[in-house]
Amino acid sequence: MEYGIIDFLKLVGSLGLFLYGMKIMSEGLQKMAGNKLRNILSAMTKNRLMGVLTGILITALVQSSSATTVMVVSFVNAGLLSLIQSIGVIMGANIGTTVTAWMISFFGFGKFSISALSIPLMGVALPLIFSSRSRNKSLGEFIFGFAFLFMGLDYLKGAMPDLQNNPEVLAFVQNFTDMGLLSTLFFLLVGTVLTIIVQSSSATVALTLIMAVQGWIDFPSAAAMIMGENIGTTITANLAAIPANLSAKRTAFAHFMFNVLGVIWMLFVFKYFVQLVDSIVPSFASVHPSGITSFVTSLSPETYSQISSLSRGELSPELAALQDQYHSYQSATSYGLSLFHTLFNITNVTLMIWFVKFYEKICLTLIRPKKGEEEDEEFILQYISTGMASTDELSILQAEKEVEVYIARVKKMFGFVKKMTNLKNSDKKFLKLYNRTEKYEDISDRMEVEIGSYLSKVAEGKLSHQSKERVRSILRAVTEIESIADSACNIARHLKRKMEANTEFEENIVANINSMYELMDKAIDNMQSLLKNLKISESDLVNSKHIESSINEKRNQLKRENVENLNQKLYSYQNGVFYIDIISECERMGDYIINVIESLDKKQN
Repeated sequence: MEYGIIDFLKLVGSLGLFLYGMKIMSEGLQKMAGNKLRNILSAMTKNRLMGVLTGILITALVQSSSATTVMVVSFVNAGLLSLIQSIGVIMGANIGTTVTAWMISFFGFGKFSISALSIPLMGVALPLIFSSRSRNKSLGEFIFGFAFLFMGLDYLKGAMPDLQNNPEVLAFVQNFTDMGLLSTLFFLLVGTVLTIIVQSSSATVALTLIMAVQGWIDFPSAAAMIMGENIGTTITANLAAIPANLSAKRTAFAHFMFNVLGVIWMLFVFKYFVQLVDSIVPSFASVHPSGITSFVTSLSPETYSQISSLSRGELSPELAALQDQYHSYQSATSYGLSLFHTLFNITNVTLMIWFVKFYEKICLTLIRPKKGEEEDEEFILQYISTGMASTDELSILQAEKEVEVYIARVKKMFGFVKKMTNLKNSDKKFLKLYNRTEKYEDISDRMEVEIGSYLSKVAEGKLSHQSKERVRSILRAVTEIESIADSACNIARHLKRKMEANTEFEENIVANINSMYELMDKAIDNMQSLLKNLKISESDLVNSKHIESSINEKRNQLKRENVENLNQKLYSYQNGVFYIDIISECERMGDYIINVIESLDKKQN
């Protein structure tokens, strides 16, 4: 076989250039779009059809289903998309990713290949790359990526061993092409494994197209590989979900399950589906894609070498006609595989979209929290949509309801901190609680942004003076609630630093901290009940200020006692620092709580 290590390295390098081009192009597009893609995604409603359309749009724009699914996983992880919404977006991403195959088919095969323009395109992009404007720079990156992609594709075609000089390749592959269903399963597995290794379905689709147009594999085998690539591409989202929460893991699993089940039902009708595509292609490509293998193998090595490497002007009329025929088969095969890819995914989505809730149920059943853990990460904005607001007055009510949910979440977060305080450093639950606290703090930050952005949209509408004041008050309350969450997380960090210092609190310190926590619970419960009632009387305000004063007095008392205890050497100075830091953070939390209550008082005036 005339194919050595250098040839193989050329193949790998060509694939690397293709992948790099895809990466640069995708990143350039995402930068140009800015936050618009994320806004589109976060503005999803519970309408599953809109979810599918959004997935198609974003994936077609960024040219990467992996980028879309990873984005979806991160949104679910942050609590901005529910599991059921994310399934619709992922279904759409499967259709959107087929745009890449069509792009490769149009520009990478046939009589004209855009790779001839790769170097001139880089010349166009070079000034943009050095532009001071970020948008121009992103456009330059996109053009560079586009040029690299098709340059890599051209090199791939050249680096792939041809059948005429390496007939043993065809002999080996043909051993797996005449076994009916087993052949389909074999090439499906090959497509899956290749995509897992390369981590890009687009690159594997390109490899499949090249193998098919060079006659390595027949049309049905290439179609089976395309199906396998649909399964392999789900690995990226599952890898992204490893450190994420339960809901994100379920989203990634839903992606895997959707693609696997889609392949399973297709296996029953695969033969007829391939025949359908094969019969459609001649209507716009003049020949059947299934004829590519027999055409290539019918050529002599000399003829094949000439029509594949020489320009039309260098060939005799007979060879030029053969070259035209070869290009027609190449185009038909690439179009056929792109059409198969698109029709398969569209049909799959059309069938599976009715079973979204069933998918959700399976994911909830199979992926459960570990024993002893709560599904505390499961959170989604419950009353407001991050898309277009409804009527202005109703929007304010929705925001107020969401603030109630926000406070309940922060209260739960503070509960983790209390549990951490009463655990020993060696307790395995300590770090789990700390991680959950940080997760809640991250979601709290997103909550503040989302509610604030929503109310900003509402404020742009026609509101009465009273409603405008309500919006301002809610915005202030949201900011203060986020500060409460920050304080709770800061206490958790003080406790973690104590653990890292390998020191334990004495019993009297823990007792004093718990006494302060009791006052904090009282303040938070009071704030929560006043928010639900919405009406704050003068006595309510006086009571709230009394609780806040008692927190201040407790802080002052404990600080004085700490000085005396340190003088008596009842505990180490280091422990005294951690202890007072926690007490001081509690007092700051009390200030934020009274600020929330005062903002609620202004809201009703």
